[in-house]
This record gives sequence, C-alpha cells and structure tokens, in this order.
Amino acid sequence: MISGAEIQLPADAVYAIQLDGKGGSVPITADTQASAGQPCWLHMDYTFQETQNWLNGTPLLPDAVRVCLGGESMRPRVTRLGDGTMIILRSINFNRDSRPDQLVVIRLFMTDKLVVSTRHRKVFAIDEVLTDLQNHTGPVSSGDLLVQIADALTDHTSEFIEDLHDKIIDLEDNLMDNQVPERGQLALIRKQLIVLRRYMSPQRDVFSRLASERLPWMTDDDRRRMQDIADRLGRGLDDLDGSIARTGILADEIATQMADSMNRRTYTMSLMAMLFLPTTFLTGLFGVNLGGIPGNTSRFGFSIFCGLLLVLVGGVVWWLKRSKWL
Repeated sequence: MISGAEIQLPADAVYAIQLDGKGGSVPITADTQASAGQPCWLHMDYTFQETQNWLNGTPLLPDAVRVCLGGESMRPRVTRLGDGTMIILRSINFNRDSRPDQLVVIRLFMTDKLVVSTRHRKVFAIDEVLTDLQNHTGPVSSGDLLVQIADALTDHTSEFIEDLHDKIIDLEDNLMDNQVPERGQLALIRKQLIVLRRYMSPQRDVFSRLASERLPWMTDDDRRRMQDIADRLGRGLDDLDGSIARTGILADEIATQMADSMNRRTYTMSLMAMLFLPTTFLTGLFGVNLGGIPGNTSRFGFSIFCGLLLVLVGGVVWWLKRSKWL
C-alpha cells in the first residue's frame, strides 16, 4: 500500500487523483491508501520547480527514472525496472501557436499502485482520459489507464494522418487543373509526414512490446487491447509511407508542369523574335542617316516601306505555319 502521506504531493501538480476502480476518481489526500485496485495518478509539468524537487527527492521513484521524468528523454521507448515500467510516448501537438508535427512528449512511470506522468506542453489525450474519469467512464486500473492513454494518442495520430491525406488529395486535384501549390506547401506536408514516420514507428514498437510482455499490472484484456492499438498505428504508418511516396510523385509532377510552362514561354519568345527579326533588320538598315536610302525623297516611301514590312511579317507567319511551328 502507498499512503497519501508518503506521496507528499507537490503543490504545482497538474492532476493528483486516485482511481476508484469503477471508472471514476477522487482527489488524493493524506488519508489516501493506494492499491492495485485503486492506484494513484500524479500528472505534473516537469518545468515547475516544486515538481523538480519532488521528482528528485521522493522515495517512490527509482533513481533510474528521475532524469527521464525530468524531461531528458525524447524518443518513444519502454524500459522495465523491477515492478515498474518507464514509458515515453509522443502526441500530436494541438496547442495554440504550434504546428501539429511539433510533437508533444509524455513520460510515464507505472506500477500497479502508482502512475507518475510528466510533460511540459499540454497533452490533449491526457485531458480526454481525465474527462472520462470525471464522467465515471474512465480507466479502472494502471493497465487500463495506459491503454486508454495509448488509444487517445493513436486516435489523434490517425486523425492527423487522415488530414494530411486529404491535403494531398486536394493538391493532386489542383494539379489536374494545372494549379501549382504555393511555395513551401508541399514541403511542409512532406516534413510533417517524415516527422510522424520517425516517431510513430518506434511508438508502434512500444505498444507491441507492452502487449507482448507479461507486466504484472496489465491484464490479458489490456494486452489484447494494446495489440489492437499497435496494429491500428501500424496501418497508419502504412498510410504514411504511401503518402510520402505520393508527395514524391507530386513534386515530380509540379517540376514537370513548371518546366513545361517555362518551355512554352521560351518557345513563344523565340517565335516572337523570329517573327520580328527580319523587320528589325530592315528598320535598322533603313534607319541609318546616310545618303542614298531608297525612297527618301518619295512622299509615299514610308507607306510603301510599312506595307513591305507587313508583307514580310505575313510571309514569316505563313512559313512558320507551313513548318508547323505555329
């Protein structure tokens, strides 16, 4: 048993609750007695000073996890430490003034009686689990809590992948109409896809390992549900791979369309130059201020010269069409 007096809560903890074993929760007090049927959950922001002091001083945590919970570890992984397990996960960032691909990190140390989680930026999946607890439809044990957190994280990831998929479809439809996307738009989508692929792949492995290891605080049903979550995230990774390939094809198509557009402009300019080259030569020749220019004394000389230029332009146009250049 772990008592509330042993926990000695930091004043700046984000959440400090005890699961009641029935889908709800109650605040942790000095009289709280944590057990496998009613574990305690402490959720904290590791940048707060009192939280840092608590992490460094509490006897409830092994020394090996203090640094991890304090914000040093970033990549998704799972480490088993005796009866406890250290888990690091990533979440889509839905915070204001942040891009979703700037993923949020959540760190959890879990036993059958105690769950300690830390983060800096807000994790909306955690808030969803807390809302379920307030509605008495939340987790009933440590294993159930982890499964519901993983499920919410994967839901958010799947929604973001689907959103990126829709953006790629819009880009493909616009390209069919010869509408080139704004500069940097495709690059941002590709970056988001690659970042998700980088972190969600090890997170899928974390879920699979949690499903396969015989952790004492996870039931067979928890492990089955965790494997379902790992499989769902795996399907999302397959979609990511397909989307990355499609953005490569889009980039090639955009480059082709831009090259074609440039070639058409260059071709048009070449035809214009070819069309006016003979007339430019003649106007330059007749424009020299020297004696002996034909027609310089005739009142109809300029009109005759303009008419000849028109005939010459018409002849060049006829020749271009005959040569199938126009």
